[in-house]
Amino acid sequence: MNVLPPQHARRFELHNELHARPPEPSSPGLSVSHLVMLTDRADREASRRHLAELLRANHLATPDQGTTHLRADLHGIRLRWELHTEFVTWTFTCVLDKSVPPSAQANLALRSLPQEWLARLPGELLGATHLWLLPPAECERAVTKTLLREEALLGSTSAGGVANVYTDFSLDSEGCCRMVVFVADAAPRQLGRLVQQLIEVDTYRMAGLLGLPASRDAGALLGDAERELASLADAIRSAADDDEVRLLDRLTKLAGQVEGEYAATHSRLSASAAYFELVDQRLKALGETPIDALQTLADFIERRLSPARATCAWAAHRQEALSQRVSRMSNLLRTRVEVGQQRASQDVLMAMNRRQALQLRLQATVEGLSVAAITYYVVGLVGYVAKGAKALGMGLAAEVVTAAAIPVVALTAWSFLRRLHRRFFNVAPSLE
Repeated sequence: MNVLPPQHARRFELHNELHARPPEPSSPGLSVSHLVMLTDRADREASRRHLAELLRANHLATPDQGTTHLRADLHGIRLRWELHTEFVTWTFTCVLDKSVPPSAQANLALRSLPQEWLARLPGELLGATHLWLLPPAECERAVTKTLLREEALLGSTSAGGVANVYTDFSLDSEGCCRMVVFVADAAPRQLGRLVQQLIEVDTYRMAGLLGLPASRDAGALLGDAERELASLADAIRSAADDDEVRLLDRLTKLAGQVEGEYAATHSRLSASAAYFELVDQRLKALGETPIDALQTLADFIERRLSPARATCAWAAHRQEALSQRVSRMSNLLRTRVEVGQQRASQDVLMAMNRRQALQLRLQATVEGLSVAAITYYVVGLVGYVAKGAKALGMGLAAEVVTAAAIPVVALTAWSFLRRLHRRFFNVAPSLE
């Protein structure tokens, strides 16, 4: 036996994702009821506990915390439970009674469940589909008239020509969207894939449409924001320097509003775009060809879903474009404010330089006067020394010594101050 190197911790989980949620093998003569419950995180955990409650009542093993997909037989009812990112799906399948008309067996599996348990499904009901899987009939249109609305009937041949699919995409009195599939001769897994594709078309269609209310709500806010941005652009062009800070404050508030709305709706609109792509993929996989003059499911959904899809896409585009425009204008106005601040700072620095130059000149003038004061006091001391020397008989005239000392002391004091200023300030004092 070969020994493999150390494996990634989630290798088996990632590998088995290819086999997650396999189609349920099916055959003609079935009634399929599919419920889509919109859930948050708490509801998804509650949904797993709710599933465990039903399984325990039927003496079956309960799911663990990592279970996202489960299939079980509940005494004549086939249960399929799937945990998705935003919703939980419940699919119940049972065998039709051949002696009873299909119209009397709508939602047969749901009626066979504990009604009190069914009413407590966690989350909010987003989609409900009932599908009849029937053998070929001599007059399919006569059968569909008893199950679907004739004026809204859609139909196509799918799955390589082995099945005829009919629906009206309308809600019946119980709030379910009805589909009827007549099957000639198909392998159980092929038929299971067809049933799963039809159910997922309706599921992802409804999930994608969750972005439509958000798009409409965002449209009004985006319109107000665009008008405010246009007003700000006009104000910025004619604004004086004193108005820039006020305009920047307005623009900052607008940017916060736009980014807040973008954060609130971006994930919803992105999810809708992904769901709409899944609808396209499932419709393409059906491989439809028209039946008589009936419109196919793909043509109907493309025609009726396109406006909502375009609205969601346009809202996302407007949000992105508006966010970029606000960002550009914010940068422009911020640059203008910064240039104004730099200009003001430059003026302040120039004024400080002028004041400093004046202070240095004043200081130099004062220090020049200080030379005279120093000279006066030093010469006075020299005069006292000369008078003392004359009194001792040294024969020096005090007036002559004092007069001779004046230029020597003045030049010495001035030279000393000049060297001091050159050393520290590189400015020579003036005697003016």
